[in-house]
Amino acid sequence: MIALRTPFRLGAIQSPATSLLPASVASTSPRILNPVARLLRSSHDQSLLLASRPFLSSTPSITPVTRHRPLTGKSDGCRTLCSSIRAAASSAEGGISGVSVAEAAPAKGDASVAGKGTAEPTVAAEASGSEASEGKAAVRKRLVSGVQPTGSIHLGNYLGAIKNWIPLQDECDTFLFVVDLHAITLPHDVADLSQASRTAAAIYLACGVDPAKATVFVQSHVRAHAELTWLLSCTTPISWLNKMIQFKEKARKAGEDVGSGLLTYPLLMAADILLYQCDVVPVGEDQRQHLELTRDVAARINNLYGGRKWKKRGGRGGRVFKVPEAMIPPAGARIMSLTDGTAKMSKSALSDMSRINLLDPPDVIANKVKRCKTDSFTGMEFGNPERPECQNLMSIYQIVTGKSKEEVQQEVEPLSWGQFKPLLADALVAHLEPIQKRYKEVTADAAYLDGVLAEGAARASEIADRTLRDTYDALGFMAPPRR
Repeated sequence: MIALRTPFRLGAIQSPATSLLPASVASTSPRILNPVARLLRSSHDQSLLLASRPFLSSTPSITPVTRHRPLTGKSDGCRTLCSSIRAAASSAEGGISGVSVAEAAPAKGDASVAGKGTAEPTVAAEASGSEASEGKAAVRKRLVSGVQPTGSIHLGNYLGAIKNWIPLQDECDTFLFVVDLHAITLPHDVADLSQASRTAAAIYLACGVDPAKATVFVQSHVRAHAELTWLLSCTTPISWLNKMIQFKEKARKAGEDVGSGLLTYPLLMAADILLYQCDVVPVGEDQRQHLELTRDVAARINNLYGGRKWKKRGGRGGRVFKVPEAMIPPAGARIMSLTDGTAKMSKSALSDMSRINLLDPPDVIANKVKRCKTDSFTGMEFGNPERPECQNLMSIYQIVTGKSKEEVQQEVEPLSWGQFKPLLADALVAHLEPIQKRYKEVTADAAYLDGVLAEGAARASEIADRTLRDTYDALGFMAPPRR
């Protein structure tokens, strides 16, 4: 790439190209010509510079440059001048074979305008156009998600999260982990934590997660999660954490014994997401506030430490973290309790009758459905705010049967609760039976499960460690000595 370091007048250049320029252009003042020089310097394709070589050959100060600041717009006078230069140069040399002469100024939204570095020449782009298109099409969005291992994984976890992972693993670069670090924000059973983590991982596989398509691992096996959480906590205002609704609710229940981890665990969740530079995060409505916090934290660090500030300190530059988007399933994003249609189905609920666990045997499932809370209305219907239990149970039936809302409405609308409950119980048993069978097969082969988790942790660590190193560098830490 070449650039003009000094102002020039076309009228002072003796070249075959200048004779072809209109007199009004040839006598253009330096105030117009200087922007043209910058346009030439910031052009996407070098072909304009190559084609302009005849009339620039007599210009005294032309030196190589490696960096430039792109120009995002140009006046009508500059536009006319550039067109004349291209026409004159093309006539003088008869055109340049294999090179298309494009507009000097980059288009809006272009990589160089966005600050992503020097644009590549048009020649290279044309030479590998088909491969670039194929490569771009092959890029998949990255997705991160996980479930806590404490307690029993229940229908709400499955329908609200795990079941939605199965089709997504074919569409996205998927990272699915057992979030055991989150499990200790409240008092937990030390003896059961390890086995609960294995059980959760086995349930992932039993539900259809394919290790060949998704990266499956245990959160604590990738140490970058804990390290990045500390870095995020040092850059996040405490007022942001005090606004978290779930902290307020759980702290109210826990009283004075509430741990500080309950306050800061949204930052651990943020680290879980940001470490993998993911594009989308499947979340329920109750988790949207935490994802918004993650987005705010990422934007804050990018603004304070990334971009040109990082580049000037000798770093990579650009953004430190990708800012993720929420992905909320159209149905089943929030499954409610069997004993209270206004409360979320939860592991922490005191009564086991409030939830259907994925490993519950058929008779237990039937008994829980039979005893679940209902109302005194006649018939079944969607969308009645006065009937939260009816809405919840019909939504569950819709998801496990794979039917549309209209099909379910037509099928069960005339039924009474006594008729609908056995129908729902049978559908649940039929849906969960193959999952329970596959779970037994996975847990019977301990070496297989261990291998899946070890391989997943290794791949996750490779990506997470790279992000962590960049974060340390952006924040100004000294790089560790090479061994």
